[in-house]
Parts: sequence; structure tokens; C-alpha cells
Amino acid sequence: MRRLADWALGLTPRVQDLALALALTAYNVGSLIPVTRQLKLPAVAFVLVVLQALPLTWRRRWPVPVLFAIGVPSQIYNFLGIPYGGVPFGPMIAFYTVMDRSSTRARWMICVLAVFGLINVQFLPYHHGAYSFLTGLLEFGVAGIAGVLSRTHRAYTGVVEARAEQAETERRRQVALAAAQERTRIARELHDVVAHHVSLMAVQSEAAASLLPDRPAEAARSVQVIGDTAREALTELRRLLGVLRGPPGPGAARQPVTAPSPSIGQLDEVLVQVRQAGIAVDLRVEGEPSKLAPGVDLAAYRIVQEALTNTVRHSGASAAAVTVSYEPGFVTVSVTDTGHGAHAPAAVTVSQQPAAPTALNAPNGSGVGKAGLTGAAGTGGFGLAGIAERVASCGGSLTVGPSRAGGFAVTARLPTP
Repeated sequence: MRRLADWALGLTPRVQDLALALALTAYNVGSLIPVTRQLKLPAVAFVLVVLQALPLTWRRRWPVPVLFAIGVPSQIYNFLGIPYGGVPFGPMIAFYTVMDRSSTRARWMICVLAVFGLINVQFLPYHHGAYSFLTGLLEFGVAGIAGVLSRTHRAYTGVVEARAEQAETERRRQVALAAAQERTRIARELHDVVAHHVSLMAVQSEAAASLLPDRPAEAARSVQVIGDTAREALTELRRLLGVLRGPPGPGAARQPVTAPSPSIGQLDEVLVQVRQAGIAVDLRVEGEPSKLAPGVDLAAYRIVQEALTNTVRHSGASAAAVTVSYEPGFVTVSVTDTGHGAHAPAAVTVSQQPAAPTALNAPNGSGVGKAGLTGAAGTGGFGLAGIAERVASCGGSLTVGPSRAGGFAVTARLPTP
């Protein structure tokens, strides 16, 4: 029985209705066959009971016309006084379909017509007055209530499905947004790591080329610095790529634990690399150092690293200064140099304006977010754009431009817990 029900539910609605019409036709005809000799006008009786069932094939497409197509033969059957009419399953199913699938106005009109038809039948001589009326009212009342309940359930299911689809659409949108933000973050990290180390390697390679062949010892030291810097770059890249790897499967080899993110308290290594590039850089810490949120701590470190990278690549400075200032609720990092800067004509301030994700891909170091911040020296690099994005992501403020004493200054003020 369960398999039969599953098979029937798998049929199209039109085939289901056709099967219902044929089954009801067979029932109506079969109920009259044993009493054929007792029927008045037997041929007409058989035609009328068939017409009370076959139109159900189109009940979902044209519910009101089908109800009339079935109701008229049913009324004729009653008015002719043909006995053994049985339960009016055809009209009840048609009435159920109208209550389930028609408009409110159509349903009210059909209800009035159905009551009028029941009352009209009671005046026929072979009916039993109030008993017949109450029986018919009960039959059609149950069918109508079932139709209204089916309509309500279908409407509720539609609302639930619409909400589920809307929730799924919103979830996909949030996933896509999170993926875009993560791609931006990873791109920013990769840029900071690669740009910083590659810039130092480029400076050292130029130094080695200028020292050869007259000063081989000093050139060898520059080559050694290039090798050390390359290894550090590879370590940083492995750390970043380790974040992208999912957890290993049961049979996979155990991956090494990802190294912790760099901190503003670990600037010594960056300063050593900058000094090896020929720039004298000093670090000054003001205030009482406090524990920073991981995101703010990493952002402060990367801002200083990128600002020093720009100093090495573009400023032509001989000296630079890094200042880390702690104050209640904020940490301020500042990098100044004595060079000619990044050819920025005036200072640019960015305050709590998140950068658009496409800013990292803007040509010629074009602006970040709504601030219109220009990239370093028009070189096509994304250093200042990345700095502005980091500051905006922390809800801080950034000032970039020529310093009062000459040279170039990058100052970022980041909120702390």
C-alpha cells in the first residue's frame, strides 16, 4: 500500500485527477448495476452518474466550471426522481476543489449556490425534509472545510519555502561577502610580506652589483642578506598559506602548526632589515605598552612594515624614525623619513572609512575606499592603499603626506579595547 501511495504521488496532477475521475466513474456505474431493473430511465441514470465523475479530470485547472459541469447532472438526477443516487462524491470533490483553489468572491458565491441547491432539492417528493438537508449540509460542509484547510496549508508552505529561499539567498550573500573580505585580507597580507622582503632583496642586489668586483667582501654580505631575506619571505608565505589549508584528513600527514601572527612588539627584525638596506632607523616607544587585540596588533605591525618598505623603495632617505605611542583607548604608530617622499603634494587623512574590496586591484596605486588615497610614487604599488584598508578595518584614522621637517610621514591611530 505504501508503494502504491508513493507511486500515485509521483504522478503529475493531471494524471492523478484523471485516475480519480475514472475510479469515481467506475464506482458510480458499479453501484447502479445491481439495481438496474429497479431504475427509472436506466440509460439516462448511467449517463448522469458518469457525467458526475469524468469532469473531475480538469478540476484543478477550471474548478468553478467543473463544479457546474458536475452539479447540473447531479441536480437533473434528483429532479428526475431516479433512486439509488448514493453519496454525491463527485459534487463534494468539485466543491472541495473550489474552496481550495478559487478566489474569495468565487468561494462565497459557490457557497450560496450550494445552500440554495440543497434547499431546492428538499422540496422533491421523495426527500426527507430536514434530515436530507442536514445530511447534505454536513457532506458539503466537510468538503468545504477540507478545501479551506488545504488552501491554508499550501499558503503556509509557500510562505515557509519563500522564507527558506530568502534565508538561503542571504546566507549565500553573506558567504560571498565573507569570502571577498577574506580574499582582500589574504591579498593584503601577501602584498605586505612579498613587497617588504622583495624590496629589501632588490636594494641589497643593487648594492652587491655596485660593490663588485672591487669590494667582494661587502658584496658577499649583501648576497647573504638577500638569502636571509628570501628565507624569511618563504617562512612568512608558508605561514599565510597554512591558514588557507583545511584540517588534514584521517590518513593525511600531520601539518606543522602555523606560526603566530607578527606583533607590534616584534619590530626589531624589520628594523634590522631596513638598516641592512642602508637606512638608519630608530624606534621610540611612548607610554606604557598594553596588550592589543590580535587584529589591531597585526595591523599596527603591517603598517610600520609597509611604511618602511615605501621608505626603502621610494624615498631615497638616509634615516627614518618609528614611533609607537600607547594611550588610553588608542595606539598610534608613526613612520617618518628624511627623503623626498612618495611625491604626495599634500597630506591625506582617512578616518574610519572602510576601503572597497576592489581597491587592492586599482591601477597605479589608485585610491582606497572613499578617501581617494594615492599609491606610492605612482609606481603601480598598493602599499598606501593596503595601509588605508588596514586602518579603516580597525576603525582608526590615517594621515599620510609630507612632514613639517621635510621627508614623508605615515601616522595611524588605532583604537584599542
